Amino acid sequence: MLNKLTQQILLIVLSIASQIVIFNKATLAQNKTKPNIIFILTDDLGVGDVGVFFQNQRRLANQRNKPFAITPYLDKMAAGGAMLNQYCAAPVCAPSRASILLGQSQGHANVRDNQFDKALADNYTLGNVMQMAGYRTAAIGKWGLQGGQEKTDGIDAWPAFPLKRGFDYYMGYVRHKDGHEHYPKEGLYSGGQKEVYENYKNISDDLDKCYTGDLFTAVAKKYIINHTKSKEKNKPFFMYLAYDTPHAVLQLPTQAYPNGYGLNGGMQWSGKKGAMINTASGTPDSWLDPEYANVTYDHDDNTATAEKPWPNVYKRYATVTKRIDNQVNDVLELLKDLGIADNTLVVFTSDNGPSIESYLKNQPFESNFFESFGKFDGIKRDLLEGGVRTPTIAYWPNHIKPNQQIKAPSIAYDWMPTFLEAAGFCAPIVADGVSLLPQLLGKPIQQKSNIYLEYFQNGTTPKYQEFDASHRDIMRAQMQMLRLGDTVALRYNIKNNEDDFEIYAINKDPKQRNNLAKTEDLTVLQKYLKGRVLQMRKADESAKRPYDNALIPALTVKPSTKGWQLKTYNNSEFWITEPKAAKVALRVEDLNLDKLKTNAGLFEGYIFLPEDGNYTFNLKANGHAFLRIHDIAVIDADYHYNGLDISETLNLAKGYHPIKLYFKKSDTKKAPAIEFTWQSNGNLLKTVSSNIYH
Repeated sequence: MLNKLTQQILLIVLSIASQIVIFNKATLAQNKTKPNIIFILTDDLGVGDVGVFFQNQRRLANQRNKPFAITPYLDKMAAGGAMLNQYCAAPVCAPSRASILLGQSQGHANVRDNQFDKALADNYTLGNVMQMAGYRTAAIGKWGLQGGQEKTDGIDAWPAFPLKRGFDYYMGYVRHKDGHEHYPKEGLYSGGQKEVYENYKNISDDLDKCYTGDLFTAVAKKYIINHTKSKEKNKPFFMYLAYDTPHAVLQLPTQAYPNGYGLNGGMQWSGKKGAMINTASGTPDSWLDPEYANVTYDHDDNTATAEKPWPNVYKRYATVTKRIDNQVNDVLELLKDLGIADNTLVVFTSDNGPSIESYLKNQPFESNFFESFGKFDGIKRDLLEGGVRTPTIAYWPNHIKPNQQIKAPSIAYDWMPTFLEAAGFCAPIVADGVSLLPQLLGKPIQQKSNIYLEYFQNGTTPKYQEFDASHRDIMRAQMQMLRLGDTVALRYNIKNNEDDFEIYAINKDPKQRNNLAKTEDLTVLQKYLKGRVLQMRKADESAKRPYDNALIPALTVKPSTKGWQLKTYNNSEFWITEPKAAKVALRVEDLNLDKLKTNAGLFEGYIFLPEDGNYTFNLKANGHAFLRIHDIAVIDADYHYNGLDISETLNLAKGYHPIKLYFKKSDTKKAPAIEFTWQSNGNLLKTVSSNIYH
């Protein structure tokens, strides 16, 4: 008999598994005008670094041994919108950004682990889906997903340059390592000039004394202003504004933030060689915010001894985070000045948890000085909560109600479906996220996010006294995390798929001190979790896992009827989507598309496999198709599909496995057709339909 905890968790699991996808027509009806969208991504900003998320608690506690930083404008943004309980997609920048841009989890994204500068997959991205949704698109700031050569032989050496992944305009650092340096021309830290590109042109020679956070802000403002004056001013814009701060070398600006904000104040673009922005003067890496210049703290937690000044590295960090605060406010004030704030959805977040890197000689940096991980344990590269929670704010005046604190957990790859729904579209079927727009707009129906992370890193966690003893100096290696309702399942240093998960009731235990797997009989739940993580990811040869070859478990269902259930629907998007509202649900024995009177259909059923083994599935279509088995994206024949045969192999256990085959007619005059076969362990091909039940 199951104990109460296991029963409760399994009920949560079942409710998630059985949830019906509902297309929120009411939400779209309310937003007939497509909003502009600005997605602001900071680099290594911890969930605890922003005032309203944690620093204000330290300030109000007024303990002299616990220094604090301030972010008044981000606090104001949060008060005017919604604070989200959000996870990053990966605990380090390249895979995190890839998952955001692709709308995919780390179980499916092609960039994983520490694969910096790897080419972002040529698939649907935030750039090209927003283009197809009628937006002008801009990417500004750090990229690091271009692929190709470390040193280029011309721009063609970068196959995934932003302009080749759906962005109409780009300005920023292409290479990952260039983003470690915040003065591109001077190269103060790295000892050499870095390359900043505007579209395909390297403009670094003109960027004297340009602090990148200021530079990217000035460019973002210039782009928005120019858009409102252009012939396409009635067309919405989507901006991916990816700052490279506070990550890497903790360099300072040249001077105080310019007076005022918005259209006539704050950061401004001049476009003059050698003085491209209005802070390109003075001394690089010199200006400390007066708020922190002379601040002291009780370094030894002893009121009898004199306080000491903050170490320089922490004055720098606080200055940089407050600079981000100013930069974001500058953009928000510009929207107000231009009269477009009410029609612009702005999201602020970070790519992962806080770093322990300063890149400054003899100036070590520790994230526990400000407790940048907030009320959690863990830092960048951890799947503990502190490494994967992000300070996320959504702001859209007169649409998102102010002072919201959304408790339901979400994850960064939910933003692609969210932005598309705001634009009046459903997400591509390849996306793993769900739209958060209903909960942002206060609607009663909200899909639950599918929160899954995996990551590998040789190294151990910090020995911080702020962490629970069980989280200090532990080996990371292969890690995996899954969240189900209030339950977080976590594995560190995984050797094989039989390793048990740590289980935490995370809302009651945010520091993950009480591993329920040690005190409760969770045998049934452990079995479920070990199977579930295999049913929602696809192995990647470039990022091998110790569970890649584990048998993906079958379900215990025993279908009584042979054949498929076919749901037919009209798909008006440029890509395959989930059925918005099925017109007809039929039982069919095969994949005869004569039954498909609409332009799209979903064939659902269970394939019965007679034995454990490697099963290869082969798909060829005259049209577009997509295959899922469980929640695994097995075959993608949608994006730029050329009609050729595609094969994929999975290691599947004997029994019944749920299968979904989506089909969308192409624009060609040829009759729609699909061939779908499978074979086991190298045996002869068989038609899938002959082994399908429902």
